[in-house]
Amino acid sequence: MHEFRLPDIGEGLTDAEIVRWHVAVGDPVDVDQLLVEVETAKAVVEMTSPYAGTVLHLGGAEGDTIEVGEVLIVIGEAGERWEPDEAAPTTSATFEPPQTARPSTSGGTVRAMPIVRKLARDHGIDLTTIAGSGPGGAITRADVERVIAAGGRTAEDQRVTMSRLRRTIAENMTRSWREIPHVTVQADVDATALLAAHRALRTESGGPAPLEALVAAAVLPALVRFPEFNATVDGDEVILHRRYDLGFAVDTPDGLMVVVVPEANALPPADLARRVAELAEAARGRTATPEQLTGQTFTISNIGALGGGAGTPIIPWGTTAILSIGRAVDTPVVRNGGIFVAPVAPVNLSYDHRLIDGALGQRFLSMVVEHLESMTV
Repeated sequence: MHEFRLPDIGEGLTDAEIVRWHVAVGDPVDVDQLLVEVETAKAVVEMTSPYAGTVLHLGGAEGDTIEVGEVLIVIGEAGERWEPDEAAPTTSATFEPPQTARPSTSGGTVRAMPIVRKLARDHGIDLTTIAGSGPGGAITRADVERVIAAGGRTAEDQRVTMSRLRRTIAENMTRSWREIPHVTVQADVDATALLAAHRALRTESGGPAPLEALVAAAVLPALVRFPEFNATVDGDEVILHRRYDLGFAVDTPDGLMVVVVPEANALPPADLARRVAELAEAARGRTATPEQLTGQTFTISNIGALGGGAGTPIIPWGTTAILSIGRAVDTPVVRNGGIFVAPVAPVNLSYDHRLIDGALGQRFLSMVVEHLESMTV
């Protein structure tokens, strides 16, 4: 008999939420068979079986949160009976697989199936404000759909619990803003060359490549020239990174995520563009691994893709700078004494004032602008 306990699957994981079981008590399983999907602070992770045998116990229902080290699943021989170690505290509870679909009671007195909970969560609806019409007061899909049709509001104001990802974003942003003295500088870029290079750079499928890959090509030489922007402040010391692991902000249905391309300086723009596109798709589908979502040394955000312009991006904690580029807008510009119309985009640089002074920040930004305005593929 084997107890498979929730492991720390990266970045100091303390707990995870069970999203979906792929097995039930009594099912036979093989080594490396998919058992369960769990949601960590940033990713949905598929966990496979380290053992072969029969499922004797599941450590929680879909929607439950379990701590690292708690029993996730027990696998043994058919007919064996598992009992928890009474000497060791545990919050897991044995339950029988449902013969028919049963509403979950996890999360208080609310009774609702996991699919109903997900529907409510996706629309920001607090299930505790809904009177269920199902058996035993269970909230049905139809109950939630009626609230959605009514504009997503019940008779009273809603109090909605933040998702795990949103809580993580909030904690990271708060820590960064509290501990890092931010300075933001902004410049306007004549994006004529940048947009021409973007049109020429295509993905393997023939579609447009992420603009961020070209911005990265302009940023990387500046990171080499000014290593303070590719660094970490650690107490009274500064770690000047000799690797260039670029992070790229991605807007997903679940919130802002940053995907990371290790050693981005080793990739030509076409390969970097392909990798950014792959990671962005994985982030939106919540299939990116924890390693693909952590460890950046500098971050790039294309807020122009969402119609954004000038802004003040918040520096990811553990780094010293972030650069965003806004949407290019046709604007009168002066060239060689004449006035022309050109696409102009705002570029915003936020940096850690503990390490980087204004003059250094301006030199870095000026170099990036120069490279953007002379961009070629």
